[in-house]
Amino acid sequence: MIYTITLNPAIDRLIFLKGQLEKRKNNRAQKVLYDIGGKGTHASYAISKLGVENLALGFAGIMNLLKFQQVLDDKEIAHRFITTDGSTRESVILIDPENQGSTMVTEPSFTVSAVDKEKLKNYLAVTLTPQDMVLVAGSTPEGFDLIDLAELLQLIKTKGCFLACDLSSEALKLAIDSGADFIKPNELELRELLSEKETIEEKLNEISAKVAVMIASRGDQGSICYFEGKQYQVIVPEVKEVNDTGAGDCFVGAFLATFYQTSDIEQSLMMASGCAASKVRYEDSCYFNLAEAKELKNKVRIKQQN
Repeated sequence: MIYTITLNPAIDRLIFLKGQLEKRKNNRAQKVLYDIGGKGTHASYAISKLGVENLALGFAGIMNLLKFQQVLDDKEIAHRFITTDGSTRESVILIDPENQGSTMVTEPSFTVSAVDKEKLKNYLAVTLTPQDMVLVAGSTPEGFDLIDLAELLQLIKTKGCFLACDLSSEALKLAIDSGADFIKPNELELRELLSEKETIEEKLNEISAKVAVMIASRGDQGSICYFEGKQYQVIVPEVKEVNDTGAGDCFVGAFLATFYQTSDIEQSLMMASGCAASKVRYEDSCYFNLAEAKELKNKVRIKQQN
């Protein structure tokens, strides 16, 4: 089983404007869509789409719980969220008709209590087995500090699970030091890890000695995967981009699903890249076309570098 943990999920309200966003004007919408927000839930969508059993875990606010659950159900994401006081944060995303960039406003998170945190840890302690894979992804809510995250990661490792982390800043550093088996930092997140006079290449080599699977997004240079002492450069096909929000989460979910089933690093990289390439073609933050993704997968090129 694969478990995804989204500690600070969101409900995304996508508002597609009829014209360019202007101040001091009644900006009219042509349509409104609701989507799930949060890296772990996005990954769960991709994992489910590839037919791998998984369960989305985390916290959800009681005040808008039904709306949150409805969006998860609409996406066919199996879930078990611990209910906490307050509301799951909602994000309003304004999208102009010419796709020149969106404007996002996100509410503050709920506050997680000590009781809520214990409920999550107790569930994991009873449920997890060494055959499971666990993804911890996204930001943390109020009341959930680095020490809480450290305890969560340690619990998962103690249970013998494959630990995947899609985190940033201090949380990413913690994941590396806690023995994460998988991380996927982008170039900005890598630069935040650099010490004075240290290069990205030096940091990548240092991290790859600690983490079993590291995939680094390098902007125009594509992605590089470090696995078992080898480097794999991933070259993806060009596609017409509509919305790249969630593409990285889609990649992570598809990679973990394929790797969980096959343990084949190249097939996992190709499938993940195909799914992410399909995802950016659509307005939705999660959706991708599986048949299209498989076609795009065959256009992905992997160059192995020793």
